[in-house]
Amino acid sequence: MKKIMDAVIFGFNEILTWHTMKYALLAGFLVSIFWGFLGYLLWDHMIALSATIIDFIPFSMVRSNSAWMLSTFLWFQLVIITFALIFAFFGNIILRSVNKEKYTSFSILVAGGSALFWGIIWFFKGDYIYHQFIKLLTWLPFETIEKGVASLISIYLIYNAILVTLLFVTSMFSEPLLVSVEKRHFNEDEVERDHLFSVIGYTIKDSFIFFFISLIALPLLFIPVLNIFVQIALWVWLIKDTMTYDASVLSSEKVDKEALKEHKAALWFLSALTALFNFVPILHFFGPYFGEIAMFHYMKSNQK
Repeated sequence: MKKIMDAVIFGFNEILTWHTMKYALLAGFLVSIFWGFLGYLLWDHMIALSATIIDFIPFSMVRSNSAWMLSTFLWFQLVIITFALIFAFFGNIILRSVNKEKYTSFSILVAGGSALFWGIIWFFKGDYIYHQFIKLLTWLPFETIEKGVASLISIYLIYNAILVTLLFVTSMFSEPLLVSVEKRHFNEDEVERDHLFSVIGYTIKDSFIFFFISLIALPLLFIPVLNIFVQIALWVWLIKDTMTYDASVLSSEKVDKEALKEHKAALWFLSALTALFNFVPILHFFGPYFGEIAMFHYMKSNQK
């Protein structure tokens, strides 16, 4: 357990360094712009696909889950708006008071604080907000609800595409990141990575499996509470399967899959913690890097 917690603390410390942040922010914004633009071009087709799926779901379930999705979407938007307003009104004070090297770290803390603040409100008032949305959806015609829910499903698909792409980009460019980590903290000069293409192939395979299972499990997302567990389970599986292999290749000359089974509890825990980043806007940029670094640290510590 001590090695797991050391890896967690190490991962959090590393994503707050500028060396890691420049990778995370650049990749996050570029990937988001790409999928945002692609989603704009394919929006009508995505709405049509989502509406087709909704036609097979009972109206009561659609209405109930729509209220949950709208509540979640409102929380998501309030976190982003709060983050933007803090920098809009107090930007000059922040620039004068916060050291340049710590500015990005401060930004992450503001985003996390905004998510925590609204998360506490939703914890106490979530049922009330949910039932208000239920009342609103009761008054609206089915066609309006169907179109609104189809839009939310389309946004959900785009968001998942962003997360999977960020994971893929992190895997591709993990070598310079983890080589730097190894040099600075493990006093080693080189990392042998003889299986670069097999790692990329592994990530591509897992990504396709993830999307295929996600499409099959899409009706389960209309069942409140269960939808959260289904989504977390899918994210955790993708993260664990991809990052374990990636970190193994970079931390040792040969991947011993049998040896990895001895640490499956730790790897599942680190994967679950990484998946939680996906629930917080802006912080989801840093999730894959935290997972890569934490798993890499854990494996190097076990080698020692």
